Order: sequence, then structure tokens, then C-alpha cells
Amino acid sequence: MRASAFVYPWDVVGDPEAPRRLAGLGIEQVTLASAYHSTRALTPRHPQHRIVTAPHSAVLYPPSAKRWAGLELRPYRQSWMAAADPWAEAADALAGAGLEVHTWVVLAHNSRLGAEHPGSCVRNAYGDRYPWAPCIARPEVLAYARELAAEAAVRPGAAGTELESCGWYGLAHLHAHDKIGGVPLDGAGQYLMSLCFCDRCEAGYGDLGADPEELRQAVRAALEPEWTRAGAPAPAPDGEWARVAELLGADRAELTLTWRTRTAGCSVGRSSPRRSWPRGGPSTTRRGRRPGSPTRCTGTSCGPARSTPRSSSRSSGCGTAGPSALVGRTRCSTGRRSCP
Repeated sequence: MRASAFVYPWDVVGDPEAPRRLAGLGIEQVTLASAYHSTRALTPRHPQHRIVTAPHSAVLYPPSAKRWAGLELRPYRQSWMAAADPWAEAADALAGAGLEVHTWVVLAHNSRLGAEHPGSCVRNAYGDRYPWAPCIARPEVLAYARELAAEAAVRPGAAGTELESCGWYGLAHLHAHDKIGGVPLDGAGQYLMSLCFCDRCEAGYGDLGADPEELRQAVRAALEPEWTRAGAPAPAPDGEWARVAELLGADRAELTLTWRTRTAGCSVGRSSPRRSWPRGGPSTTRRGRRPGSPTRCTGTSCGPARSTPRSSSRSSGCGTAGPSALVGRTRCSTGRRSCP
């Protein structure tokens, strides 16, 4: 088994002992964050700091002006590390300790991008926008994600690339100072609250034969009892997907899942060569690899796991077999709970 650690540039830059400590763990690979969301990180062994606060999503290297010229959505540069290219500085130090370095890229999770481009975000059935969740059905978001992944994949010194948040983020994903715990939603409720009704997704529902406004009202009607229910929801005896079908109607439920799986490029049908179920929904298959630069997609938030058992081809990380408990949430490839 090949062991790898997920690391941030601020873990390494300014700490000459960090590469040696990591190599001493017996790992062969480091997956080094190159494009990451806002976070507050603890660095207990760093000689210069204990807390690093990244106030917004950013690339941790100088982005190419030529690559991003003319695109509506562009990445933000980091400003909380003094190094001109923190990723390259950390990668060089790690490679010097004999570790193979891969880039780690967060795609469709960017609160600053959503705040500055609200039309590019997920919009729920009530018309509320989720600024942390760019809608992957939108062409400008797809163009942004494609260029971000490609730029990270060809960073000098990168032997591979790890992609995170390749699908829709929904209500369940953590947000700053969340105050939504007073109404606990089960997996079906999370799914309904995570369905997107931006103009692009509405057009997609229409192309599949639905009336988008009728579908929106059906989702709202299905959710209405959740807002007045006392206590936690009762467990769904037949599984989360059966509960979605019960609340929304089987045909409407299937139509929404069809749109999400088609758009996210997920293989969830019977012909799928790989069925791996991270917490946020089915993962995409591994494809498009070039020699020396493998790219692994860590999961998309397409829909809830059905009650039919699935086997997983992954022995570690987030690809655990069986139904997922939450919907609209992408679990990180580290095997941790979802990133903030």
C-alpha cells in the first residue's frame, strides 16, 4: 500500500525540519494544497507560528495571467504567506527529502467567488443562494474548474493531481459560524435543500421533461413539514433514496438525480466500472491520466446513496462502501469529515 499525507505549504515553508519529519513517518508521497478554500489551521510544530488563517479561497502559487485572460471567473492569489510561490517552495523542500509531490486542488467550493459572482452559485428551491457553492452545471464554473485543474496539474515538480469538490455543494457543507442545527434534517431533507434551481439547472430539468416551477413548488411542499416537526426525523426504514422518492414522487426524484449525475459526469448506473460512495454522493471514475501525472477525482455531490448495496474499489480515504448519510456534500480524500 502506498502511504501519502495531505499537507499545506504553510506546514513546510519556514520550517526546515518539516520535510524530514514527514519522511520519517514512512510515507512516500505528499499531496500538497495548491488551490484551497478559506480555513483556520493549527500548526503545532512550526517554529514561527501556531495558527494560520486563510480568509478566502486562493491559489497558493502565482497563477498564469495568460491562462486566465478572458475568463469570467478567475482564482484569487493568497496574501497570508510571504513567499512569492509557497507551493513551489514547499514542493522543492519535500522533494529534497525524497517525497513525491502531488497537487491538491479544491474546485467548486469558493465563498469569495460566490459572493462576487452570485449568479454562478447554487440556488435552492426557495431562491436562496449558496455563495460557498459554485454550480457546476454553469459553463463559467466548468471553465474555471477545468483551467484550475489543468494549471495545477502542470505545476513544476508535480507528479500527480488530486481533485476535490467536483460536484455541487449543498446545505450540509459547513459554513462560517453555522446556525442551522436547530432543525435536524435527514439525508432526504439535505438532498431536497441541496437541489439547485439556478437558470442553468432549471433549463436542465426542463430538457428532461419537467416544469421547473412545478418542480420547485414540489420540493418546497415536501420540505414544509420539516420546518414544523418537533425533534429529529425518524429513520427511513427503506433508505434515504426511498425517502426522497416518497417526499418528492418517484418520477421527480429520478429526474433530479438524472440531471445531477449527467452533469457531474458520475457513473452510477449498472454499467459503472466503479462504484465508490463517499459521504457526499457517488464518486467519479478515475480517467484521463497521463503518464507521470495521474489525476484522481475525490468525489462529487450528485445525490443520495440508494439502498442497494454497492462495493467499493477503494481501500482507504472517503470511498467507503454503503449508503451515505448526507447529501450535497463532498468528503475529502483524506478520509476526514468534510472540509470547512
